[in-house]
Amino acid sequence: MGIGTFVESPVHTVENHPEAVRRVDVPFLLALIGLLVFGLIVLFSASWDFSLEMLGEKPTYMFSRQIIWLGLGIVGAYALSRFDYHYWSKLVVPITLVTIIMLVGVLLTNEIRFGAKRAILSGSVQPSELAKLVSIIYLAVWLYAKRASLHVFSLGFLPLSIILGIFGGLIFLQPDLSAAGTVLIMGGLLFFLAGGDLKQISIMLIVTLVVGWLVVQVSETGQKRIADFILGLKDPTQASYHVLRSFEAIVGGGVFGRGLGQSLSKFTGLPVPPTDSIFAIVVEELGLVGSIFLMGFYGLLIWRGLVIARRAPDMLGTLLSAGLVLWIGVEALINMAVMVGLMPFAGNALPFVSAGGSNLVTMLAAIGIVMNVSRQRGATTHVEDEWRSFGANFDLRGRNGRRSVSRPVRSRTVAK
Repeated sequence: MGIGTFVESPVHTVENHPEAVRRVDVPFLLALIGLLVFGLIVLFSASWDFSLEMLGEKPTYMFSRQIIWLGLGIVGAYALSRFDYHYWSKLVVPITLVTIIMLVGVLLTNEIRFGAKRAILSGSVQPSELAKLVSIIYLAVWLYAKRASLHVFSLGFLPLSIILGIFGGLIFLQPDLSAAGTVLIMGGLLFFLAGGDLKQISIMLIVTLVVGWLVVQVSETGQKRIADFILGLKDPTQASYHVLRSFEAIVGGGVFGRGLGQSLSKFTGLPVPPTDSIFAIVVEELGLVGSIFLMGFYGLLIWRGLVIARRAPDMLGTLLSAGLVLWIGVEALINMAVMVGLMPFAGNALPFVSAGGSNLVTMLAAIGIVMNVSRQRGATTHVEDEWRSFGANFDLRGRNGRRSVSRPVRSRTVAK
């Protein structure tokens, strides 16, 4: 089978269970609301001077645009929460083709912003953000369809590498090294969760490291970022200008922060405070306490997302939910790690907090899909050869009195 062909299970129907719980996971929803409110408050503080001085617009320009994108994203998330996730098996191939065309369009239009070709439509849309979302959906559907043959190199690992290569390569050419790396990371995680062979995963990791090293050797941007990162590890005072200004903001914030709206670094040269550097603004204004509060929201969102994945009616729901919430976690982790000098500069947005319509809308779309999986909790699925290695590798139910799963299981009924 080609990489764009999915094998349908002999029997695949989802029926209502008499005691099915047809509602969204409340802690998951509360964590999302907390992140959105937190993000809007911090963004208003971080963006007014940037809007005025750097963009030549009204002080509320970036904040107002974020509100508009938030409204569109919420509408999209609600629609996706009502859209049965099983239909992605039929829609994902045409959506993937459209996404690839958009990525190629970025290269052809040559619309350069901040030294890279990442956007179309006057900078309003970044297809690389959509590509990350679509690649996760595509891989989840593909891995679910190929679940019985993942251990066969020519049917599992090789086609997966081709899929990741197409997405990662087109994104790298923009160049957007962080987005390309995110696609590869998520591909490896999903392959592991689907029950991929550990030997193949090890090979993937080695190949990724080798390819990453080669990319750095031929990329001036990559070489500079790695060199600055290594210097910063040896001596923090020799880190890149961006990280040094971030350190200044974080140290100035201390434990309790200067106070909301009282950041000094946004006036004295911290690069792009409303986007890449917004975590530094969070720490400076709200201190260590505020940053822990923010990380708590992310932790709650990811934990509940993984619980939803564990309770999904089938392996497709498990892969979609786990992949999407882990993607959000990876994006947040990379952004925060970069700001404290623990990773080379990547340019990742801080989910639900950084300014940016493309990132916000795609993240909310991911949330909508996870909510749909949650709504189908308690349903039963009748699928021949249904199994879920996710349950075999992780017991996410905590101390609820149920035993951990030690090996792949085959069952016709999924417990609530």
